[in-house]
Amino acid sequence: MSRVPLDHHLLRRLVRQLKPWTGACITALVVIMAGAALDTAIPLITRHAIDVNIANHDSTGLLHTVLLFLGVSVVGFVLHFIQQVLTGWIGQNIVLDLRARLYRHVTRLHSSWFDKHPVGQVMTRLTNDVENLNELFTDGLILIFQDLLVLLFIMGALLYMNWKLALVLFAIMPLIFLSTFQFKRLVRAAFRRVRALVAEVNTFLQENITGMAVVQLFRRQERNRDTFSEINNRLMREHVRTIFYFAVFFPLMEVLGSLATAMVLWAGSGSVLRGELSFGALVAFIHYAERFFRPIRDLSERYNILQGAMASAERVFETLDEKPAITSLDNAQTPVIQGKSGSIEFRNVWFAYEDENWVLRELSFFVQAGNSAALVGYTGAGKSSIASLLLRFYEFQRGEILVDGLDIRQWPLEELRKRMAIVLQDVFLFSGSIADNIRLGSQLSDDELEIAARRTGLLDHVRQRPDGFDEQVGERGQNLSVGQRQLISFSRALAENPAILILDEATSSVDTLSEQRIQHATAELMQGRTALVIAHRLSTIRRADQILVLHHGKLVEHGRHEDLLEAQGVYHRLWQLESRRGVTG
Repeated sequence: MSRVPLDHHLLRRLVRQLKPWTGACITALVVIMAGAALDTAIPLITRHAIDVNIANHDSTGLLHTVLLFLGVSVVGFVLHFIQQVLTGWIGQNIVLDLRARLYRHVTRLHSSWFDKHPVGQVMTRLTNDVENLNELFTDGLILIFQDLLVLLFIMGALLYMNWKLALVLFAIMPLIFLSTFQFKRLVRAAFRRVRALVAEVNTFLQENITGMAVVQLFRRQERNRDTFSEINNRLMREHVRTIFYFAVFFPLMEVLGSLATAMVLWAGSGSVLRGELSFGALVAFIHYAERFFRPIRDLSERYNILQGAMASAERVFETLDEKPAITSLDNAQTPVIQGKSGSIEFRNVWFAYEDENWVLRELSFFVQAGNSAALVGYTGAGKSSIASLLLRFYEFQRGEILVDGLDIRQWPLEELRKRMAIVLQDVFLFSGSIADNIRLGSQLSDDELEIAARRTGLLDHVRQRPDGFDEQVGERGQNLSVGQRQLISFSRALAENPAILILDEATSSVDTLSEQRIQHATAELMQGRTALVIAHRLSTIRRADQILVLHHGKLVEHGRHEDLLEAQGVYHRLWQLESRRGVTG
């Protein structure tokens, strides 16, 4: 498929990013036009000095011409300064807006998008790719207009002075266009490969740094270094390939420029000797010949920037064009609930992460508001998928899921999630203070914060720290124990005061003392709330109001602990397996 239509499409989208700063762009273009006109006037001033002032021995006139030359140069310097400040300001504001839009959009995308896009790749789009676009807006798009304008002014001046000699200079243009076209084709492909490999390097680094403990435990350092070296070498080879293209192209432009100047010098000297051209005009022509190839070389450099930006723009706009699969309906309304809130109902729900590889099949159950339900089953039975669907991280394909009698697709998404809180085995903490990590979704006062921490048993740990709630937890809470991180997660859930509480075996990673504190806090938290407990240890869910037993995505049994044991079914087999391992004792 040809890439030309895509180039034009991307270029139009890039130009549209300038719209909010139209006034600044127009000012920059006016400054650029004035600067281009002054730049074109300098060789004409030189011609006047030679052919008029020097030829007529007019020292006063020569002084005036020299002062004019200096004045034009100073004004050109000021205009160039204004242009640089304006284009830099425009570029930085566009990138500020684009990066904010990209981040805001990424946070609205559905979970399945993140399943298919590694963190390193997403990071590359938010950082490296956006920065490439910064260079385009600062040194690319607007300055391309400047180069084209200077080129047109010079061509006009050349044709005005001597059209025959101008045609000698223009004769070299076909070679320039041919070289530029070939350069464009090769560099575009090379830049696309470079951007893909940069994303691959970032992904590999992110995974290995995050999982360094596992890498070291399984002695993968050497093998992972070899893998990284292979990716890194491929990136280096692609960079070297682009360097080679530039190393050939720019010297070739210099050679073609020198060839054109030599042709002008040869043909122009003959015209001077024959009296058809003044000496001052020849000097001006040679100056113009040198200046003629400067914007062409600059255009090539701008094209280099444009190619890098095109490769990045493809990825940035691809992300921005990704439609959030899970959103609130336009007419979504929070229902008015009479009595207790938090009832959950699944009606004949079918769900698959991909195609028709069903994870849940014909799943139906009901949890009354204020009751607890435990989900049990072998690994892969679909327990965690139920929680993900309830929170609308994924969309189910068939059936209905209702919260408080209303299909969750009819709820405003933010309101639905505000009614729920989830505590996972693997707690994620953000860089910041302990208080910041508890207040993630709420505006707790200091007193409310302390109450939430006391109810979970976290307050004792906080008081032992020099800065209390202002203690910095570091990246992912690495300076806290697993139990302390879990207690923060419980305090976070308490702070939300949810109608529905989802627990993914939240006590499995803590010590005995912390587990006792959490179990006490959990019992208090579950009072009057609907609780959905994903159970890995059956001993923790014996008091649940109902136990839902899943097998291959289907609900095969449900009831209370004693009734399910008597039924001698799947739950009984799970209980026996844990009993043999000494887990349920």
